Amino acid sequence: MTFRKGLRDGLPIGLGYLSVSFAFGMMAVRAGFTVAQAVFISATNVTSAGQFAGLTLISAGASMYELGLTQFVINLRYALMSLSLSQKLDNSMTTLHRMLFAFCNTDEVFAVASGQKGLVGRRYLYGLITLPIAGWVLGTLLGAAAGTLLPELIINALGVAIYGMFIAIVIPPAKNDRAVRVAAVAAAALSCVLYYAPGLKNISSGFSIIICAVAVSAFCAWRFPIRVDEKEDAAP
Repeated sequence: MTFRKGLRDGLPIGLGYLSVSFAFGMMAVRAGFTVAQAVFISATNVTSAGQFAGLTLISAGASMYELGLTQFVINLRYALMSLSLSQKLDNSMTTLHRMLFAFCNTDEVFAVASGQKGLVGRRYLYGLITLPIAGWVLGTLLGAAAGTLLPELIINALGVAIYGMFIAIVIPPAKNDRAVRVAAVAAAALSCVLYYAPGLKNISSGFSIIICAVAVSAFCAWRFPIRVDEKEDAAP
C-alpha cells in the first residue's frame, strides 16, 4: 500500500479532527493558556479525551499524580489497540517505526488500518496519520486564535455548542448499542453522586473522573461481554 493511499484514507479523519481540536483550542485559551501553549499540547499529544480531561484537571489545580493517573486510565485503550494492530504490520515496521506510528494510533486510525486487507506497511501508515496530525494541530491553532479574537458572546455560544458536540458523539452509537446507553447513563449518575453526595463531594475532580471511568468500564465489561463469535464477525 502506498503513502498516497494512506493520505486518501486519512483525509476524512483529519477533517473530523479539525473540528474537535478547534473546540479544544478555544477551551484552552479560555482556561488561561496562550495560543502557543495550546498548540504545543496538541502537537505533542493526539488524544481528544485525554486532552480535554487534562485541561479540566489543570484548570482545577489538580495534582500531577491525579493528572498522570487520569491520563493513564483514559489512554490505556491505545496500548490495547496497538497490541491488536501489531498483528497486521509487515516487516517494514521496525521498532522505531512502530514507536513513531504509535504517536497517532488513535481510535479512527486504528479502525481504518485494521480494516485493510492483508498486512500494512510504514508507507501506508505514515500517509494515514499525516492529515489527522495536521488537522489536529491546525484546528487547535484556529480555535485558540478564535478564542482570543471573537467577542465574549460568541465564545460563550460556542462553549455551549461544545457540549452539543459531545452529545452528538454519544447519541448515534447509543441508538443501536445498549451497552453504550448504559455506560453513558451510569457515568452521568455516578458523576452526580460523587459531586453532590455528602462525604463524596470532597473528592477532587481528577479522582472523580478516574472513579467514573474505571467503575463504569468494569461494570459494562462484566454486564456486556463481547463473545468470541461476535469478535470473529467484527474482524475484517
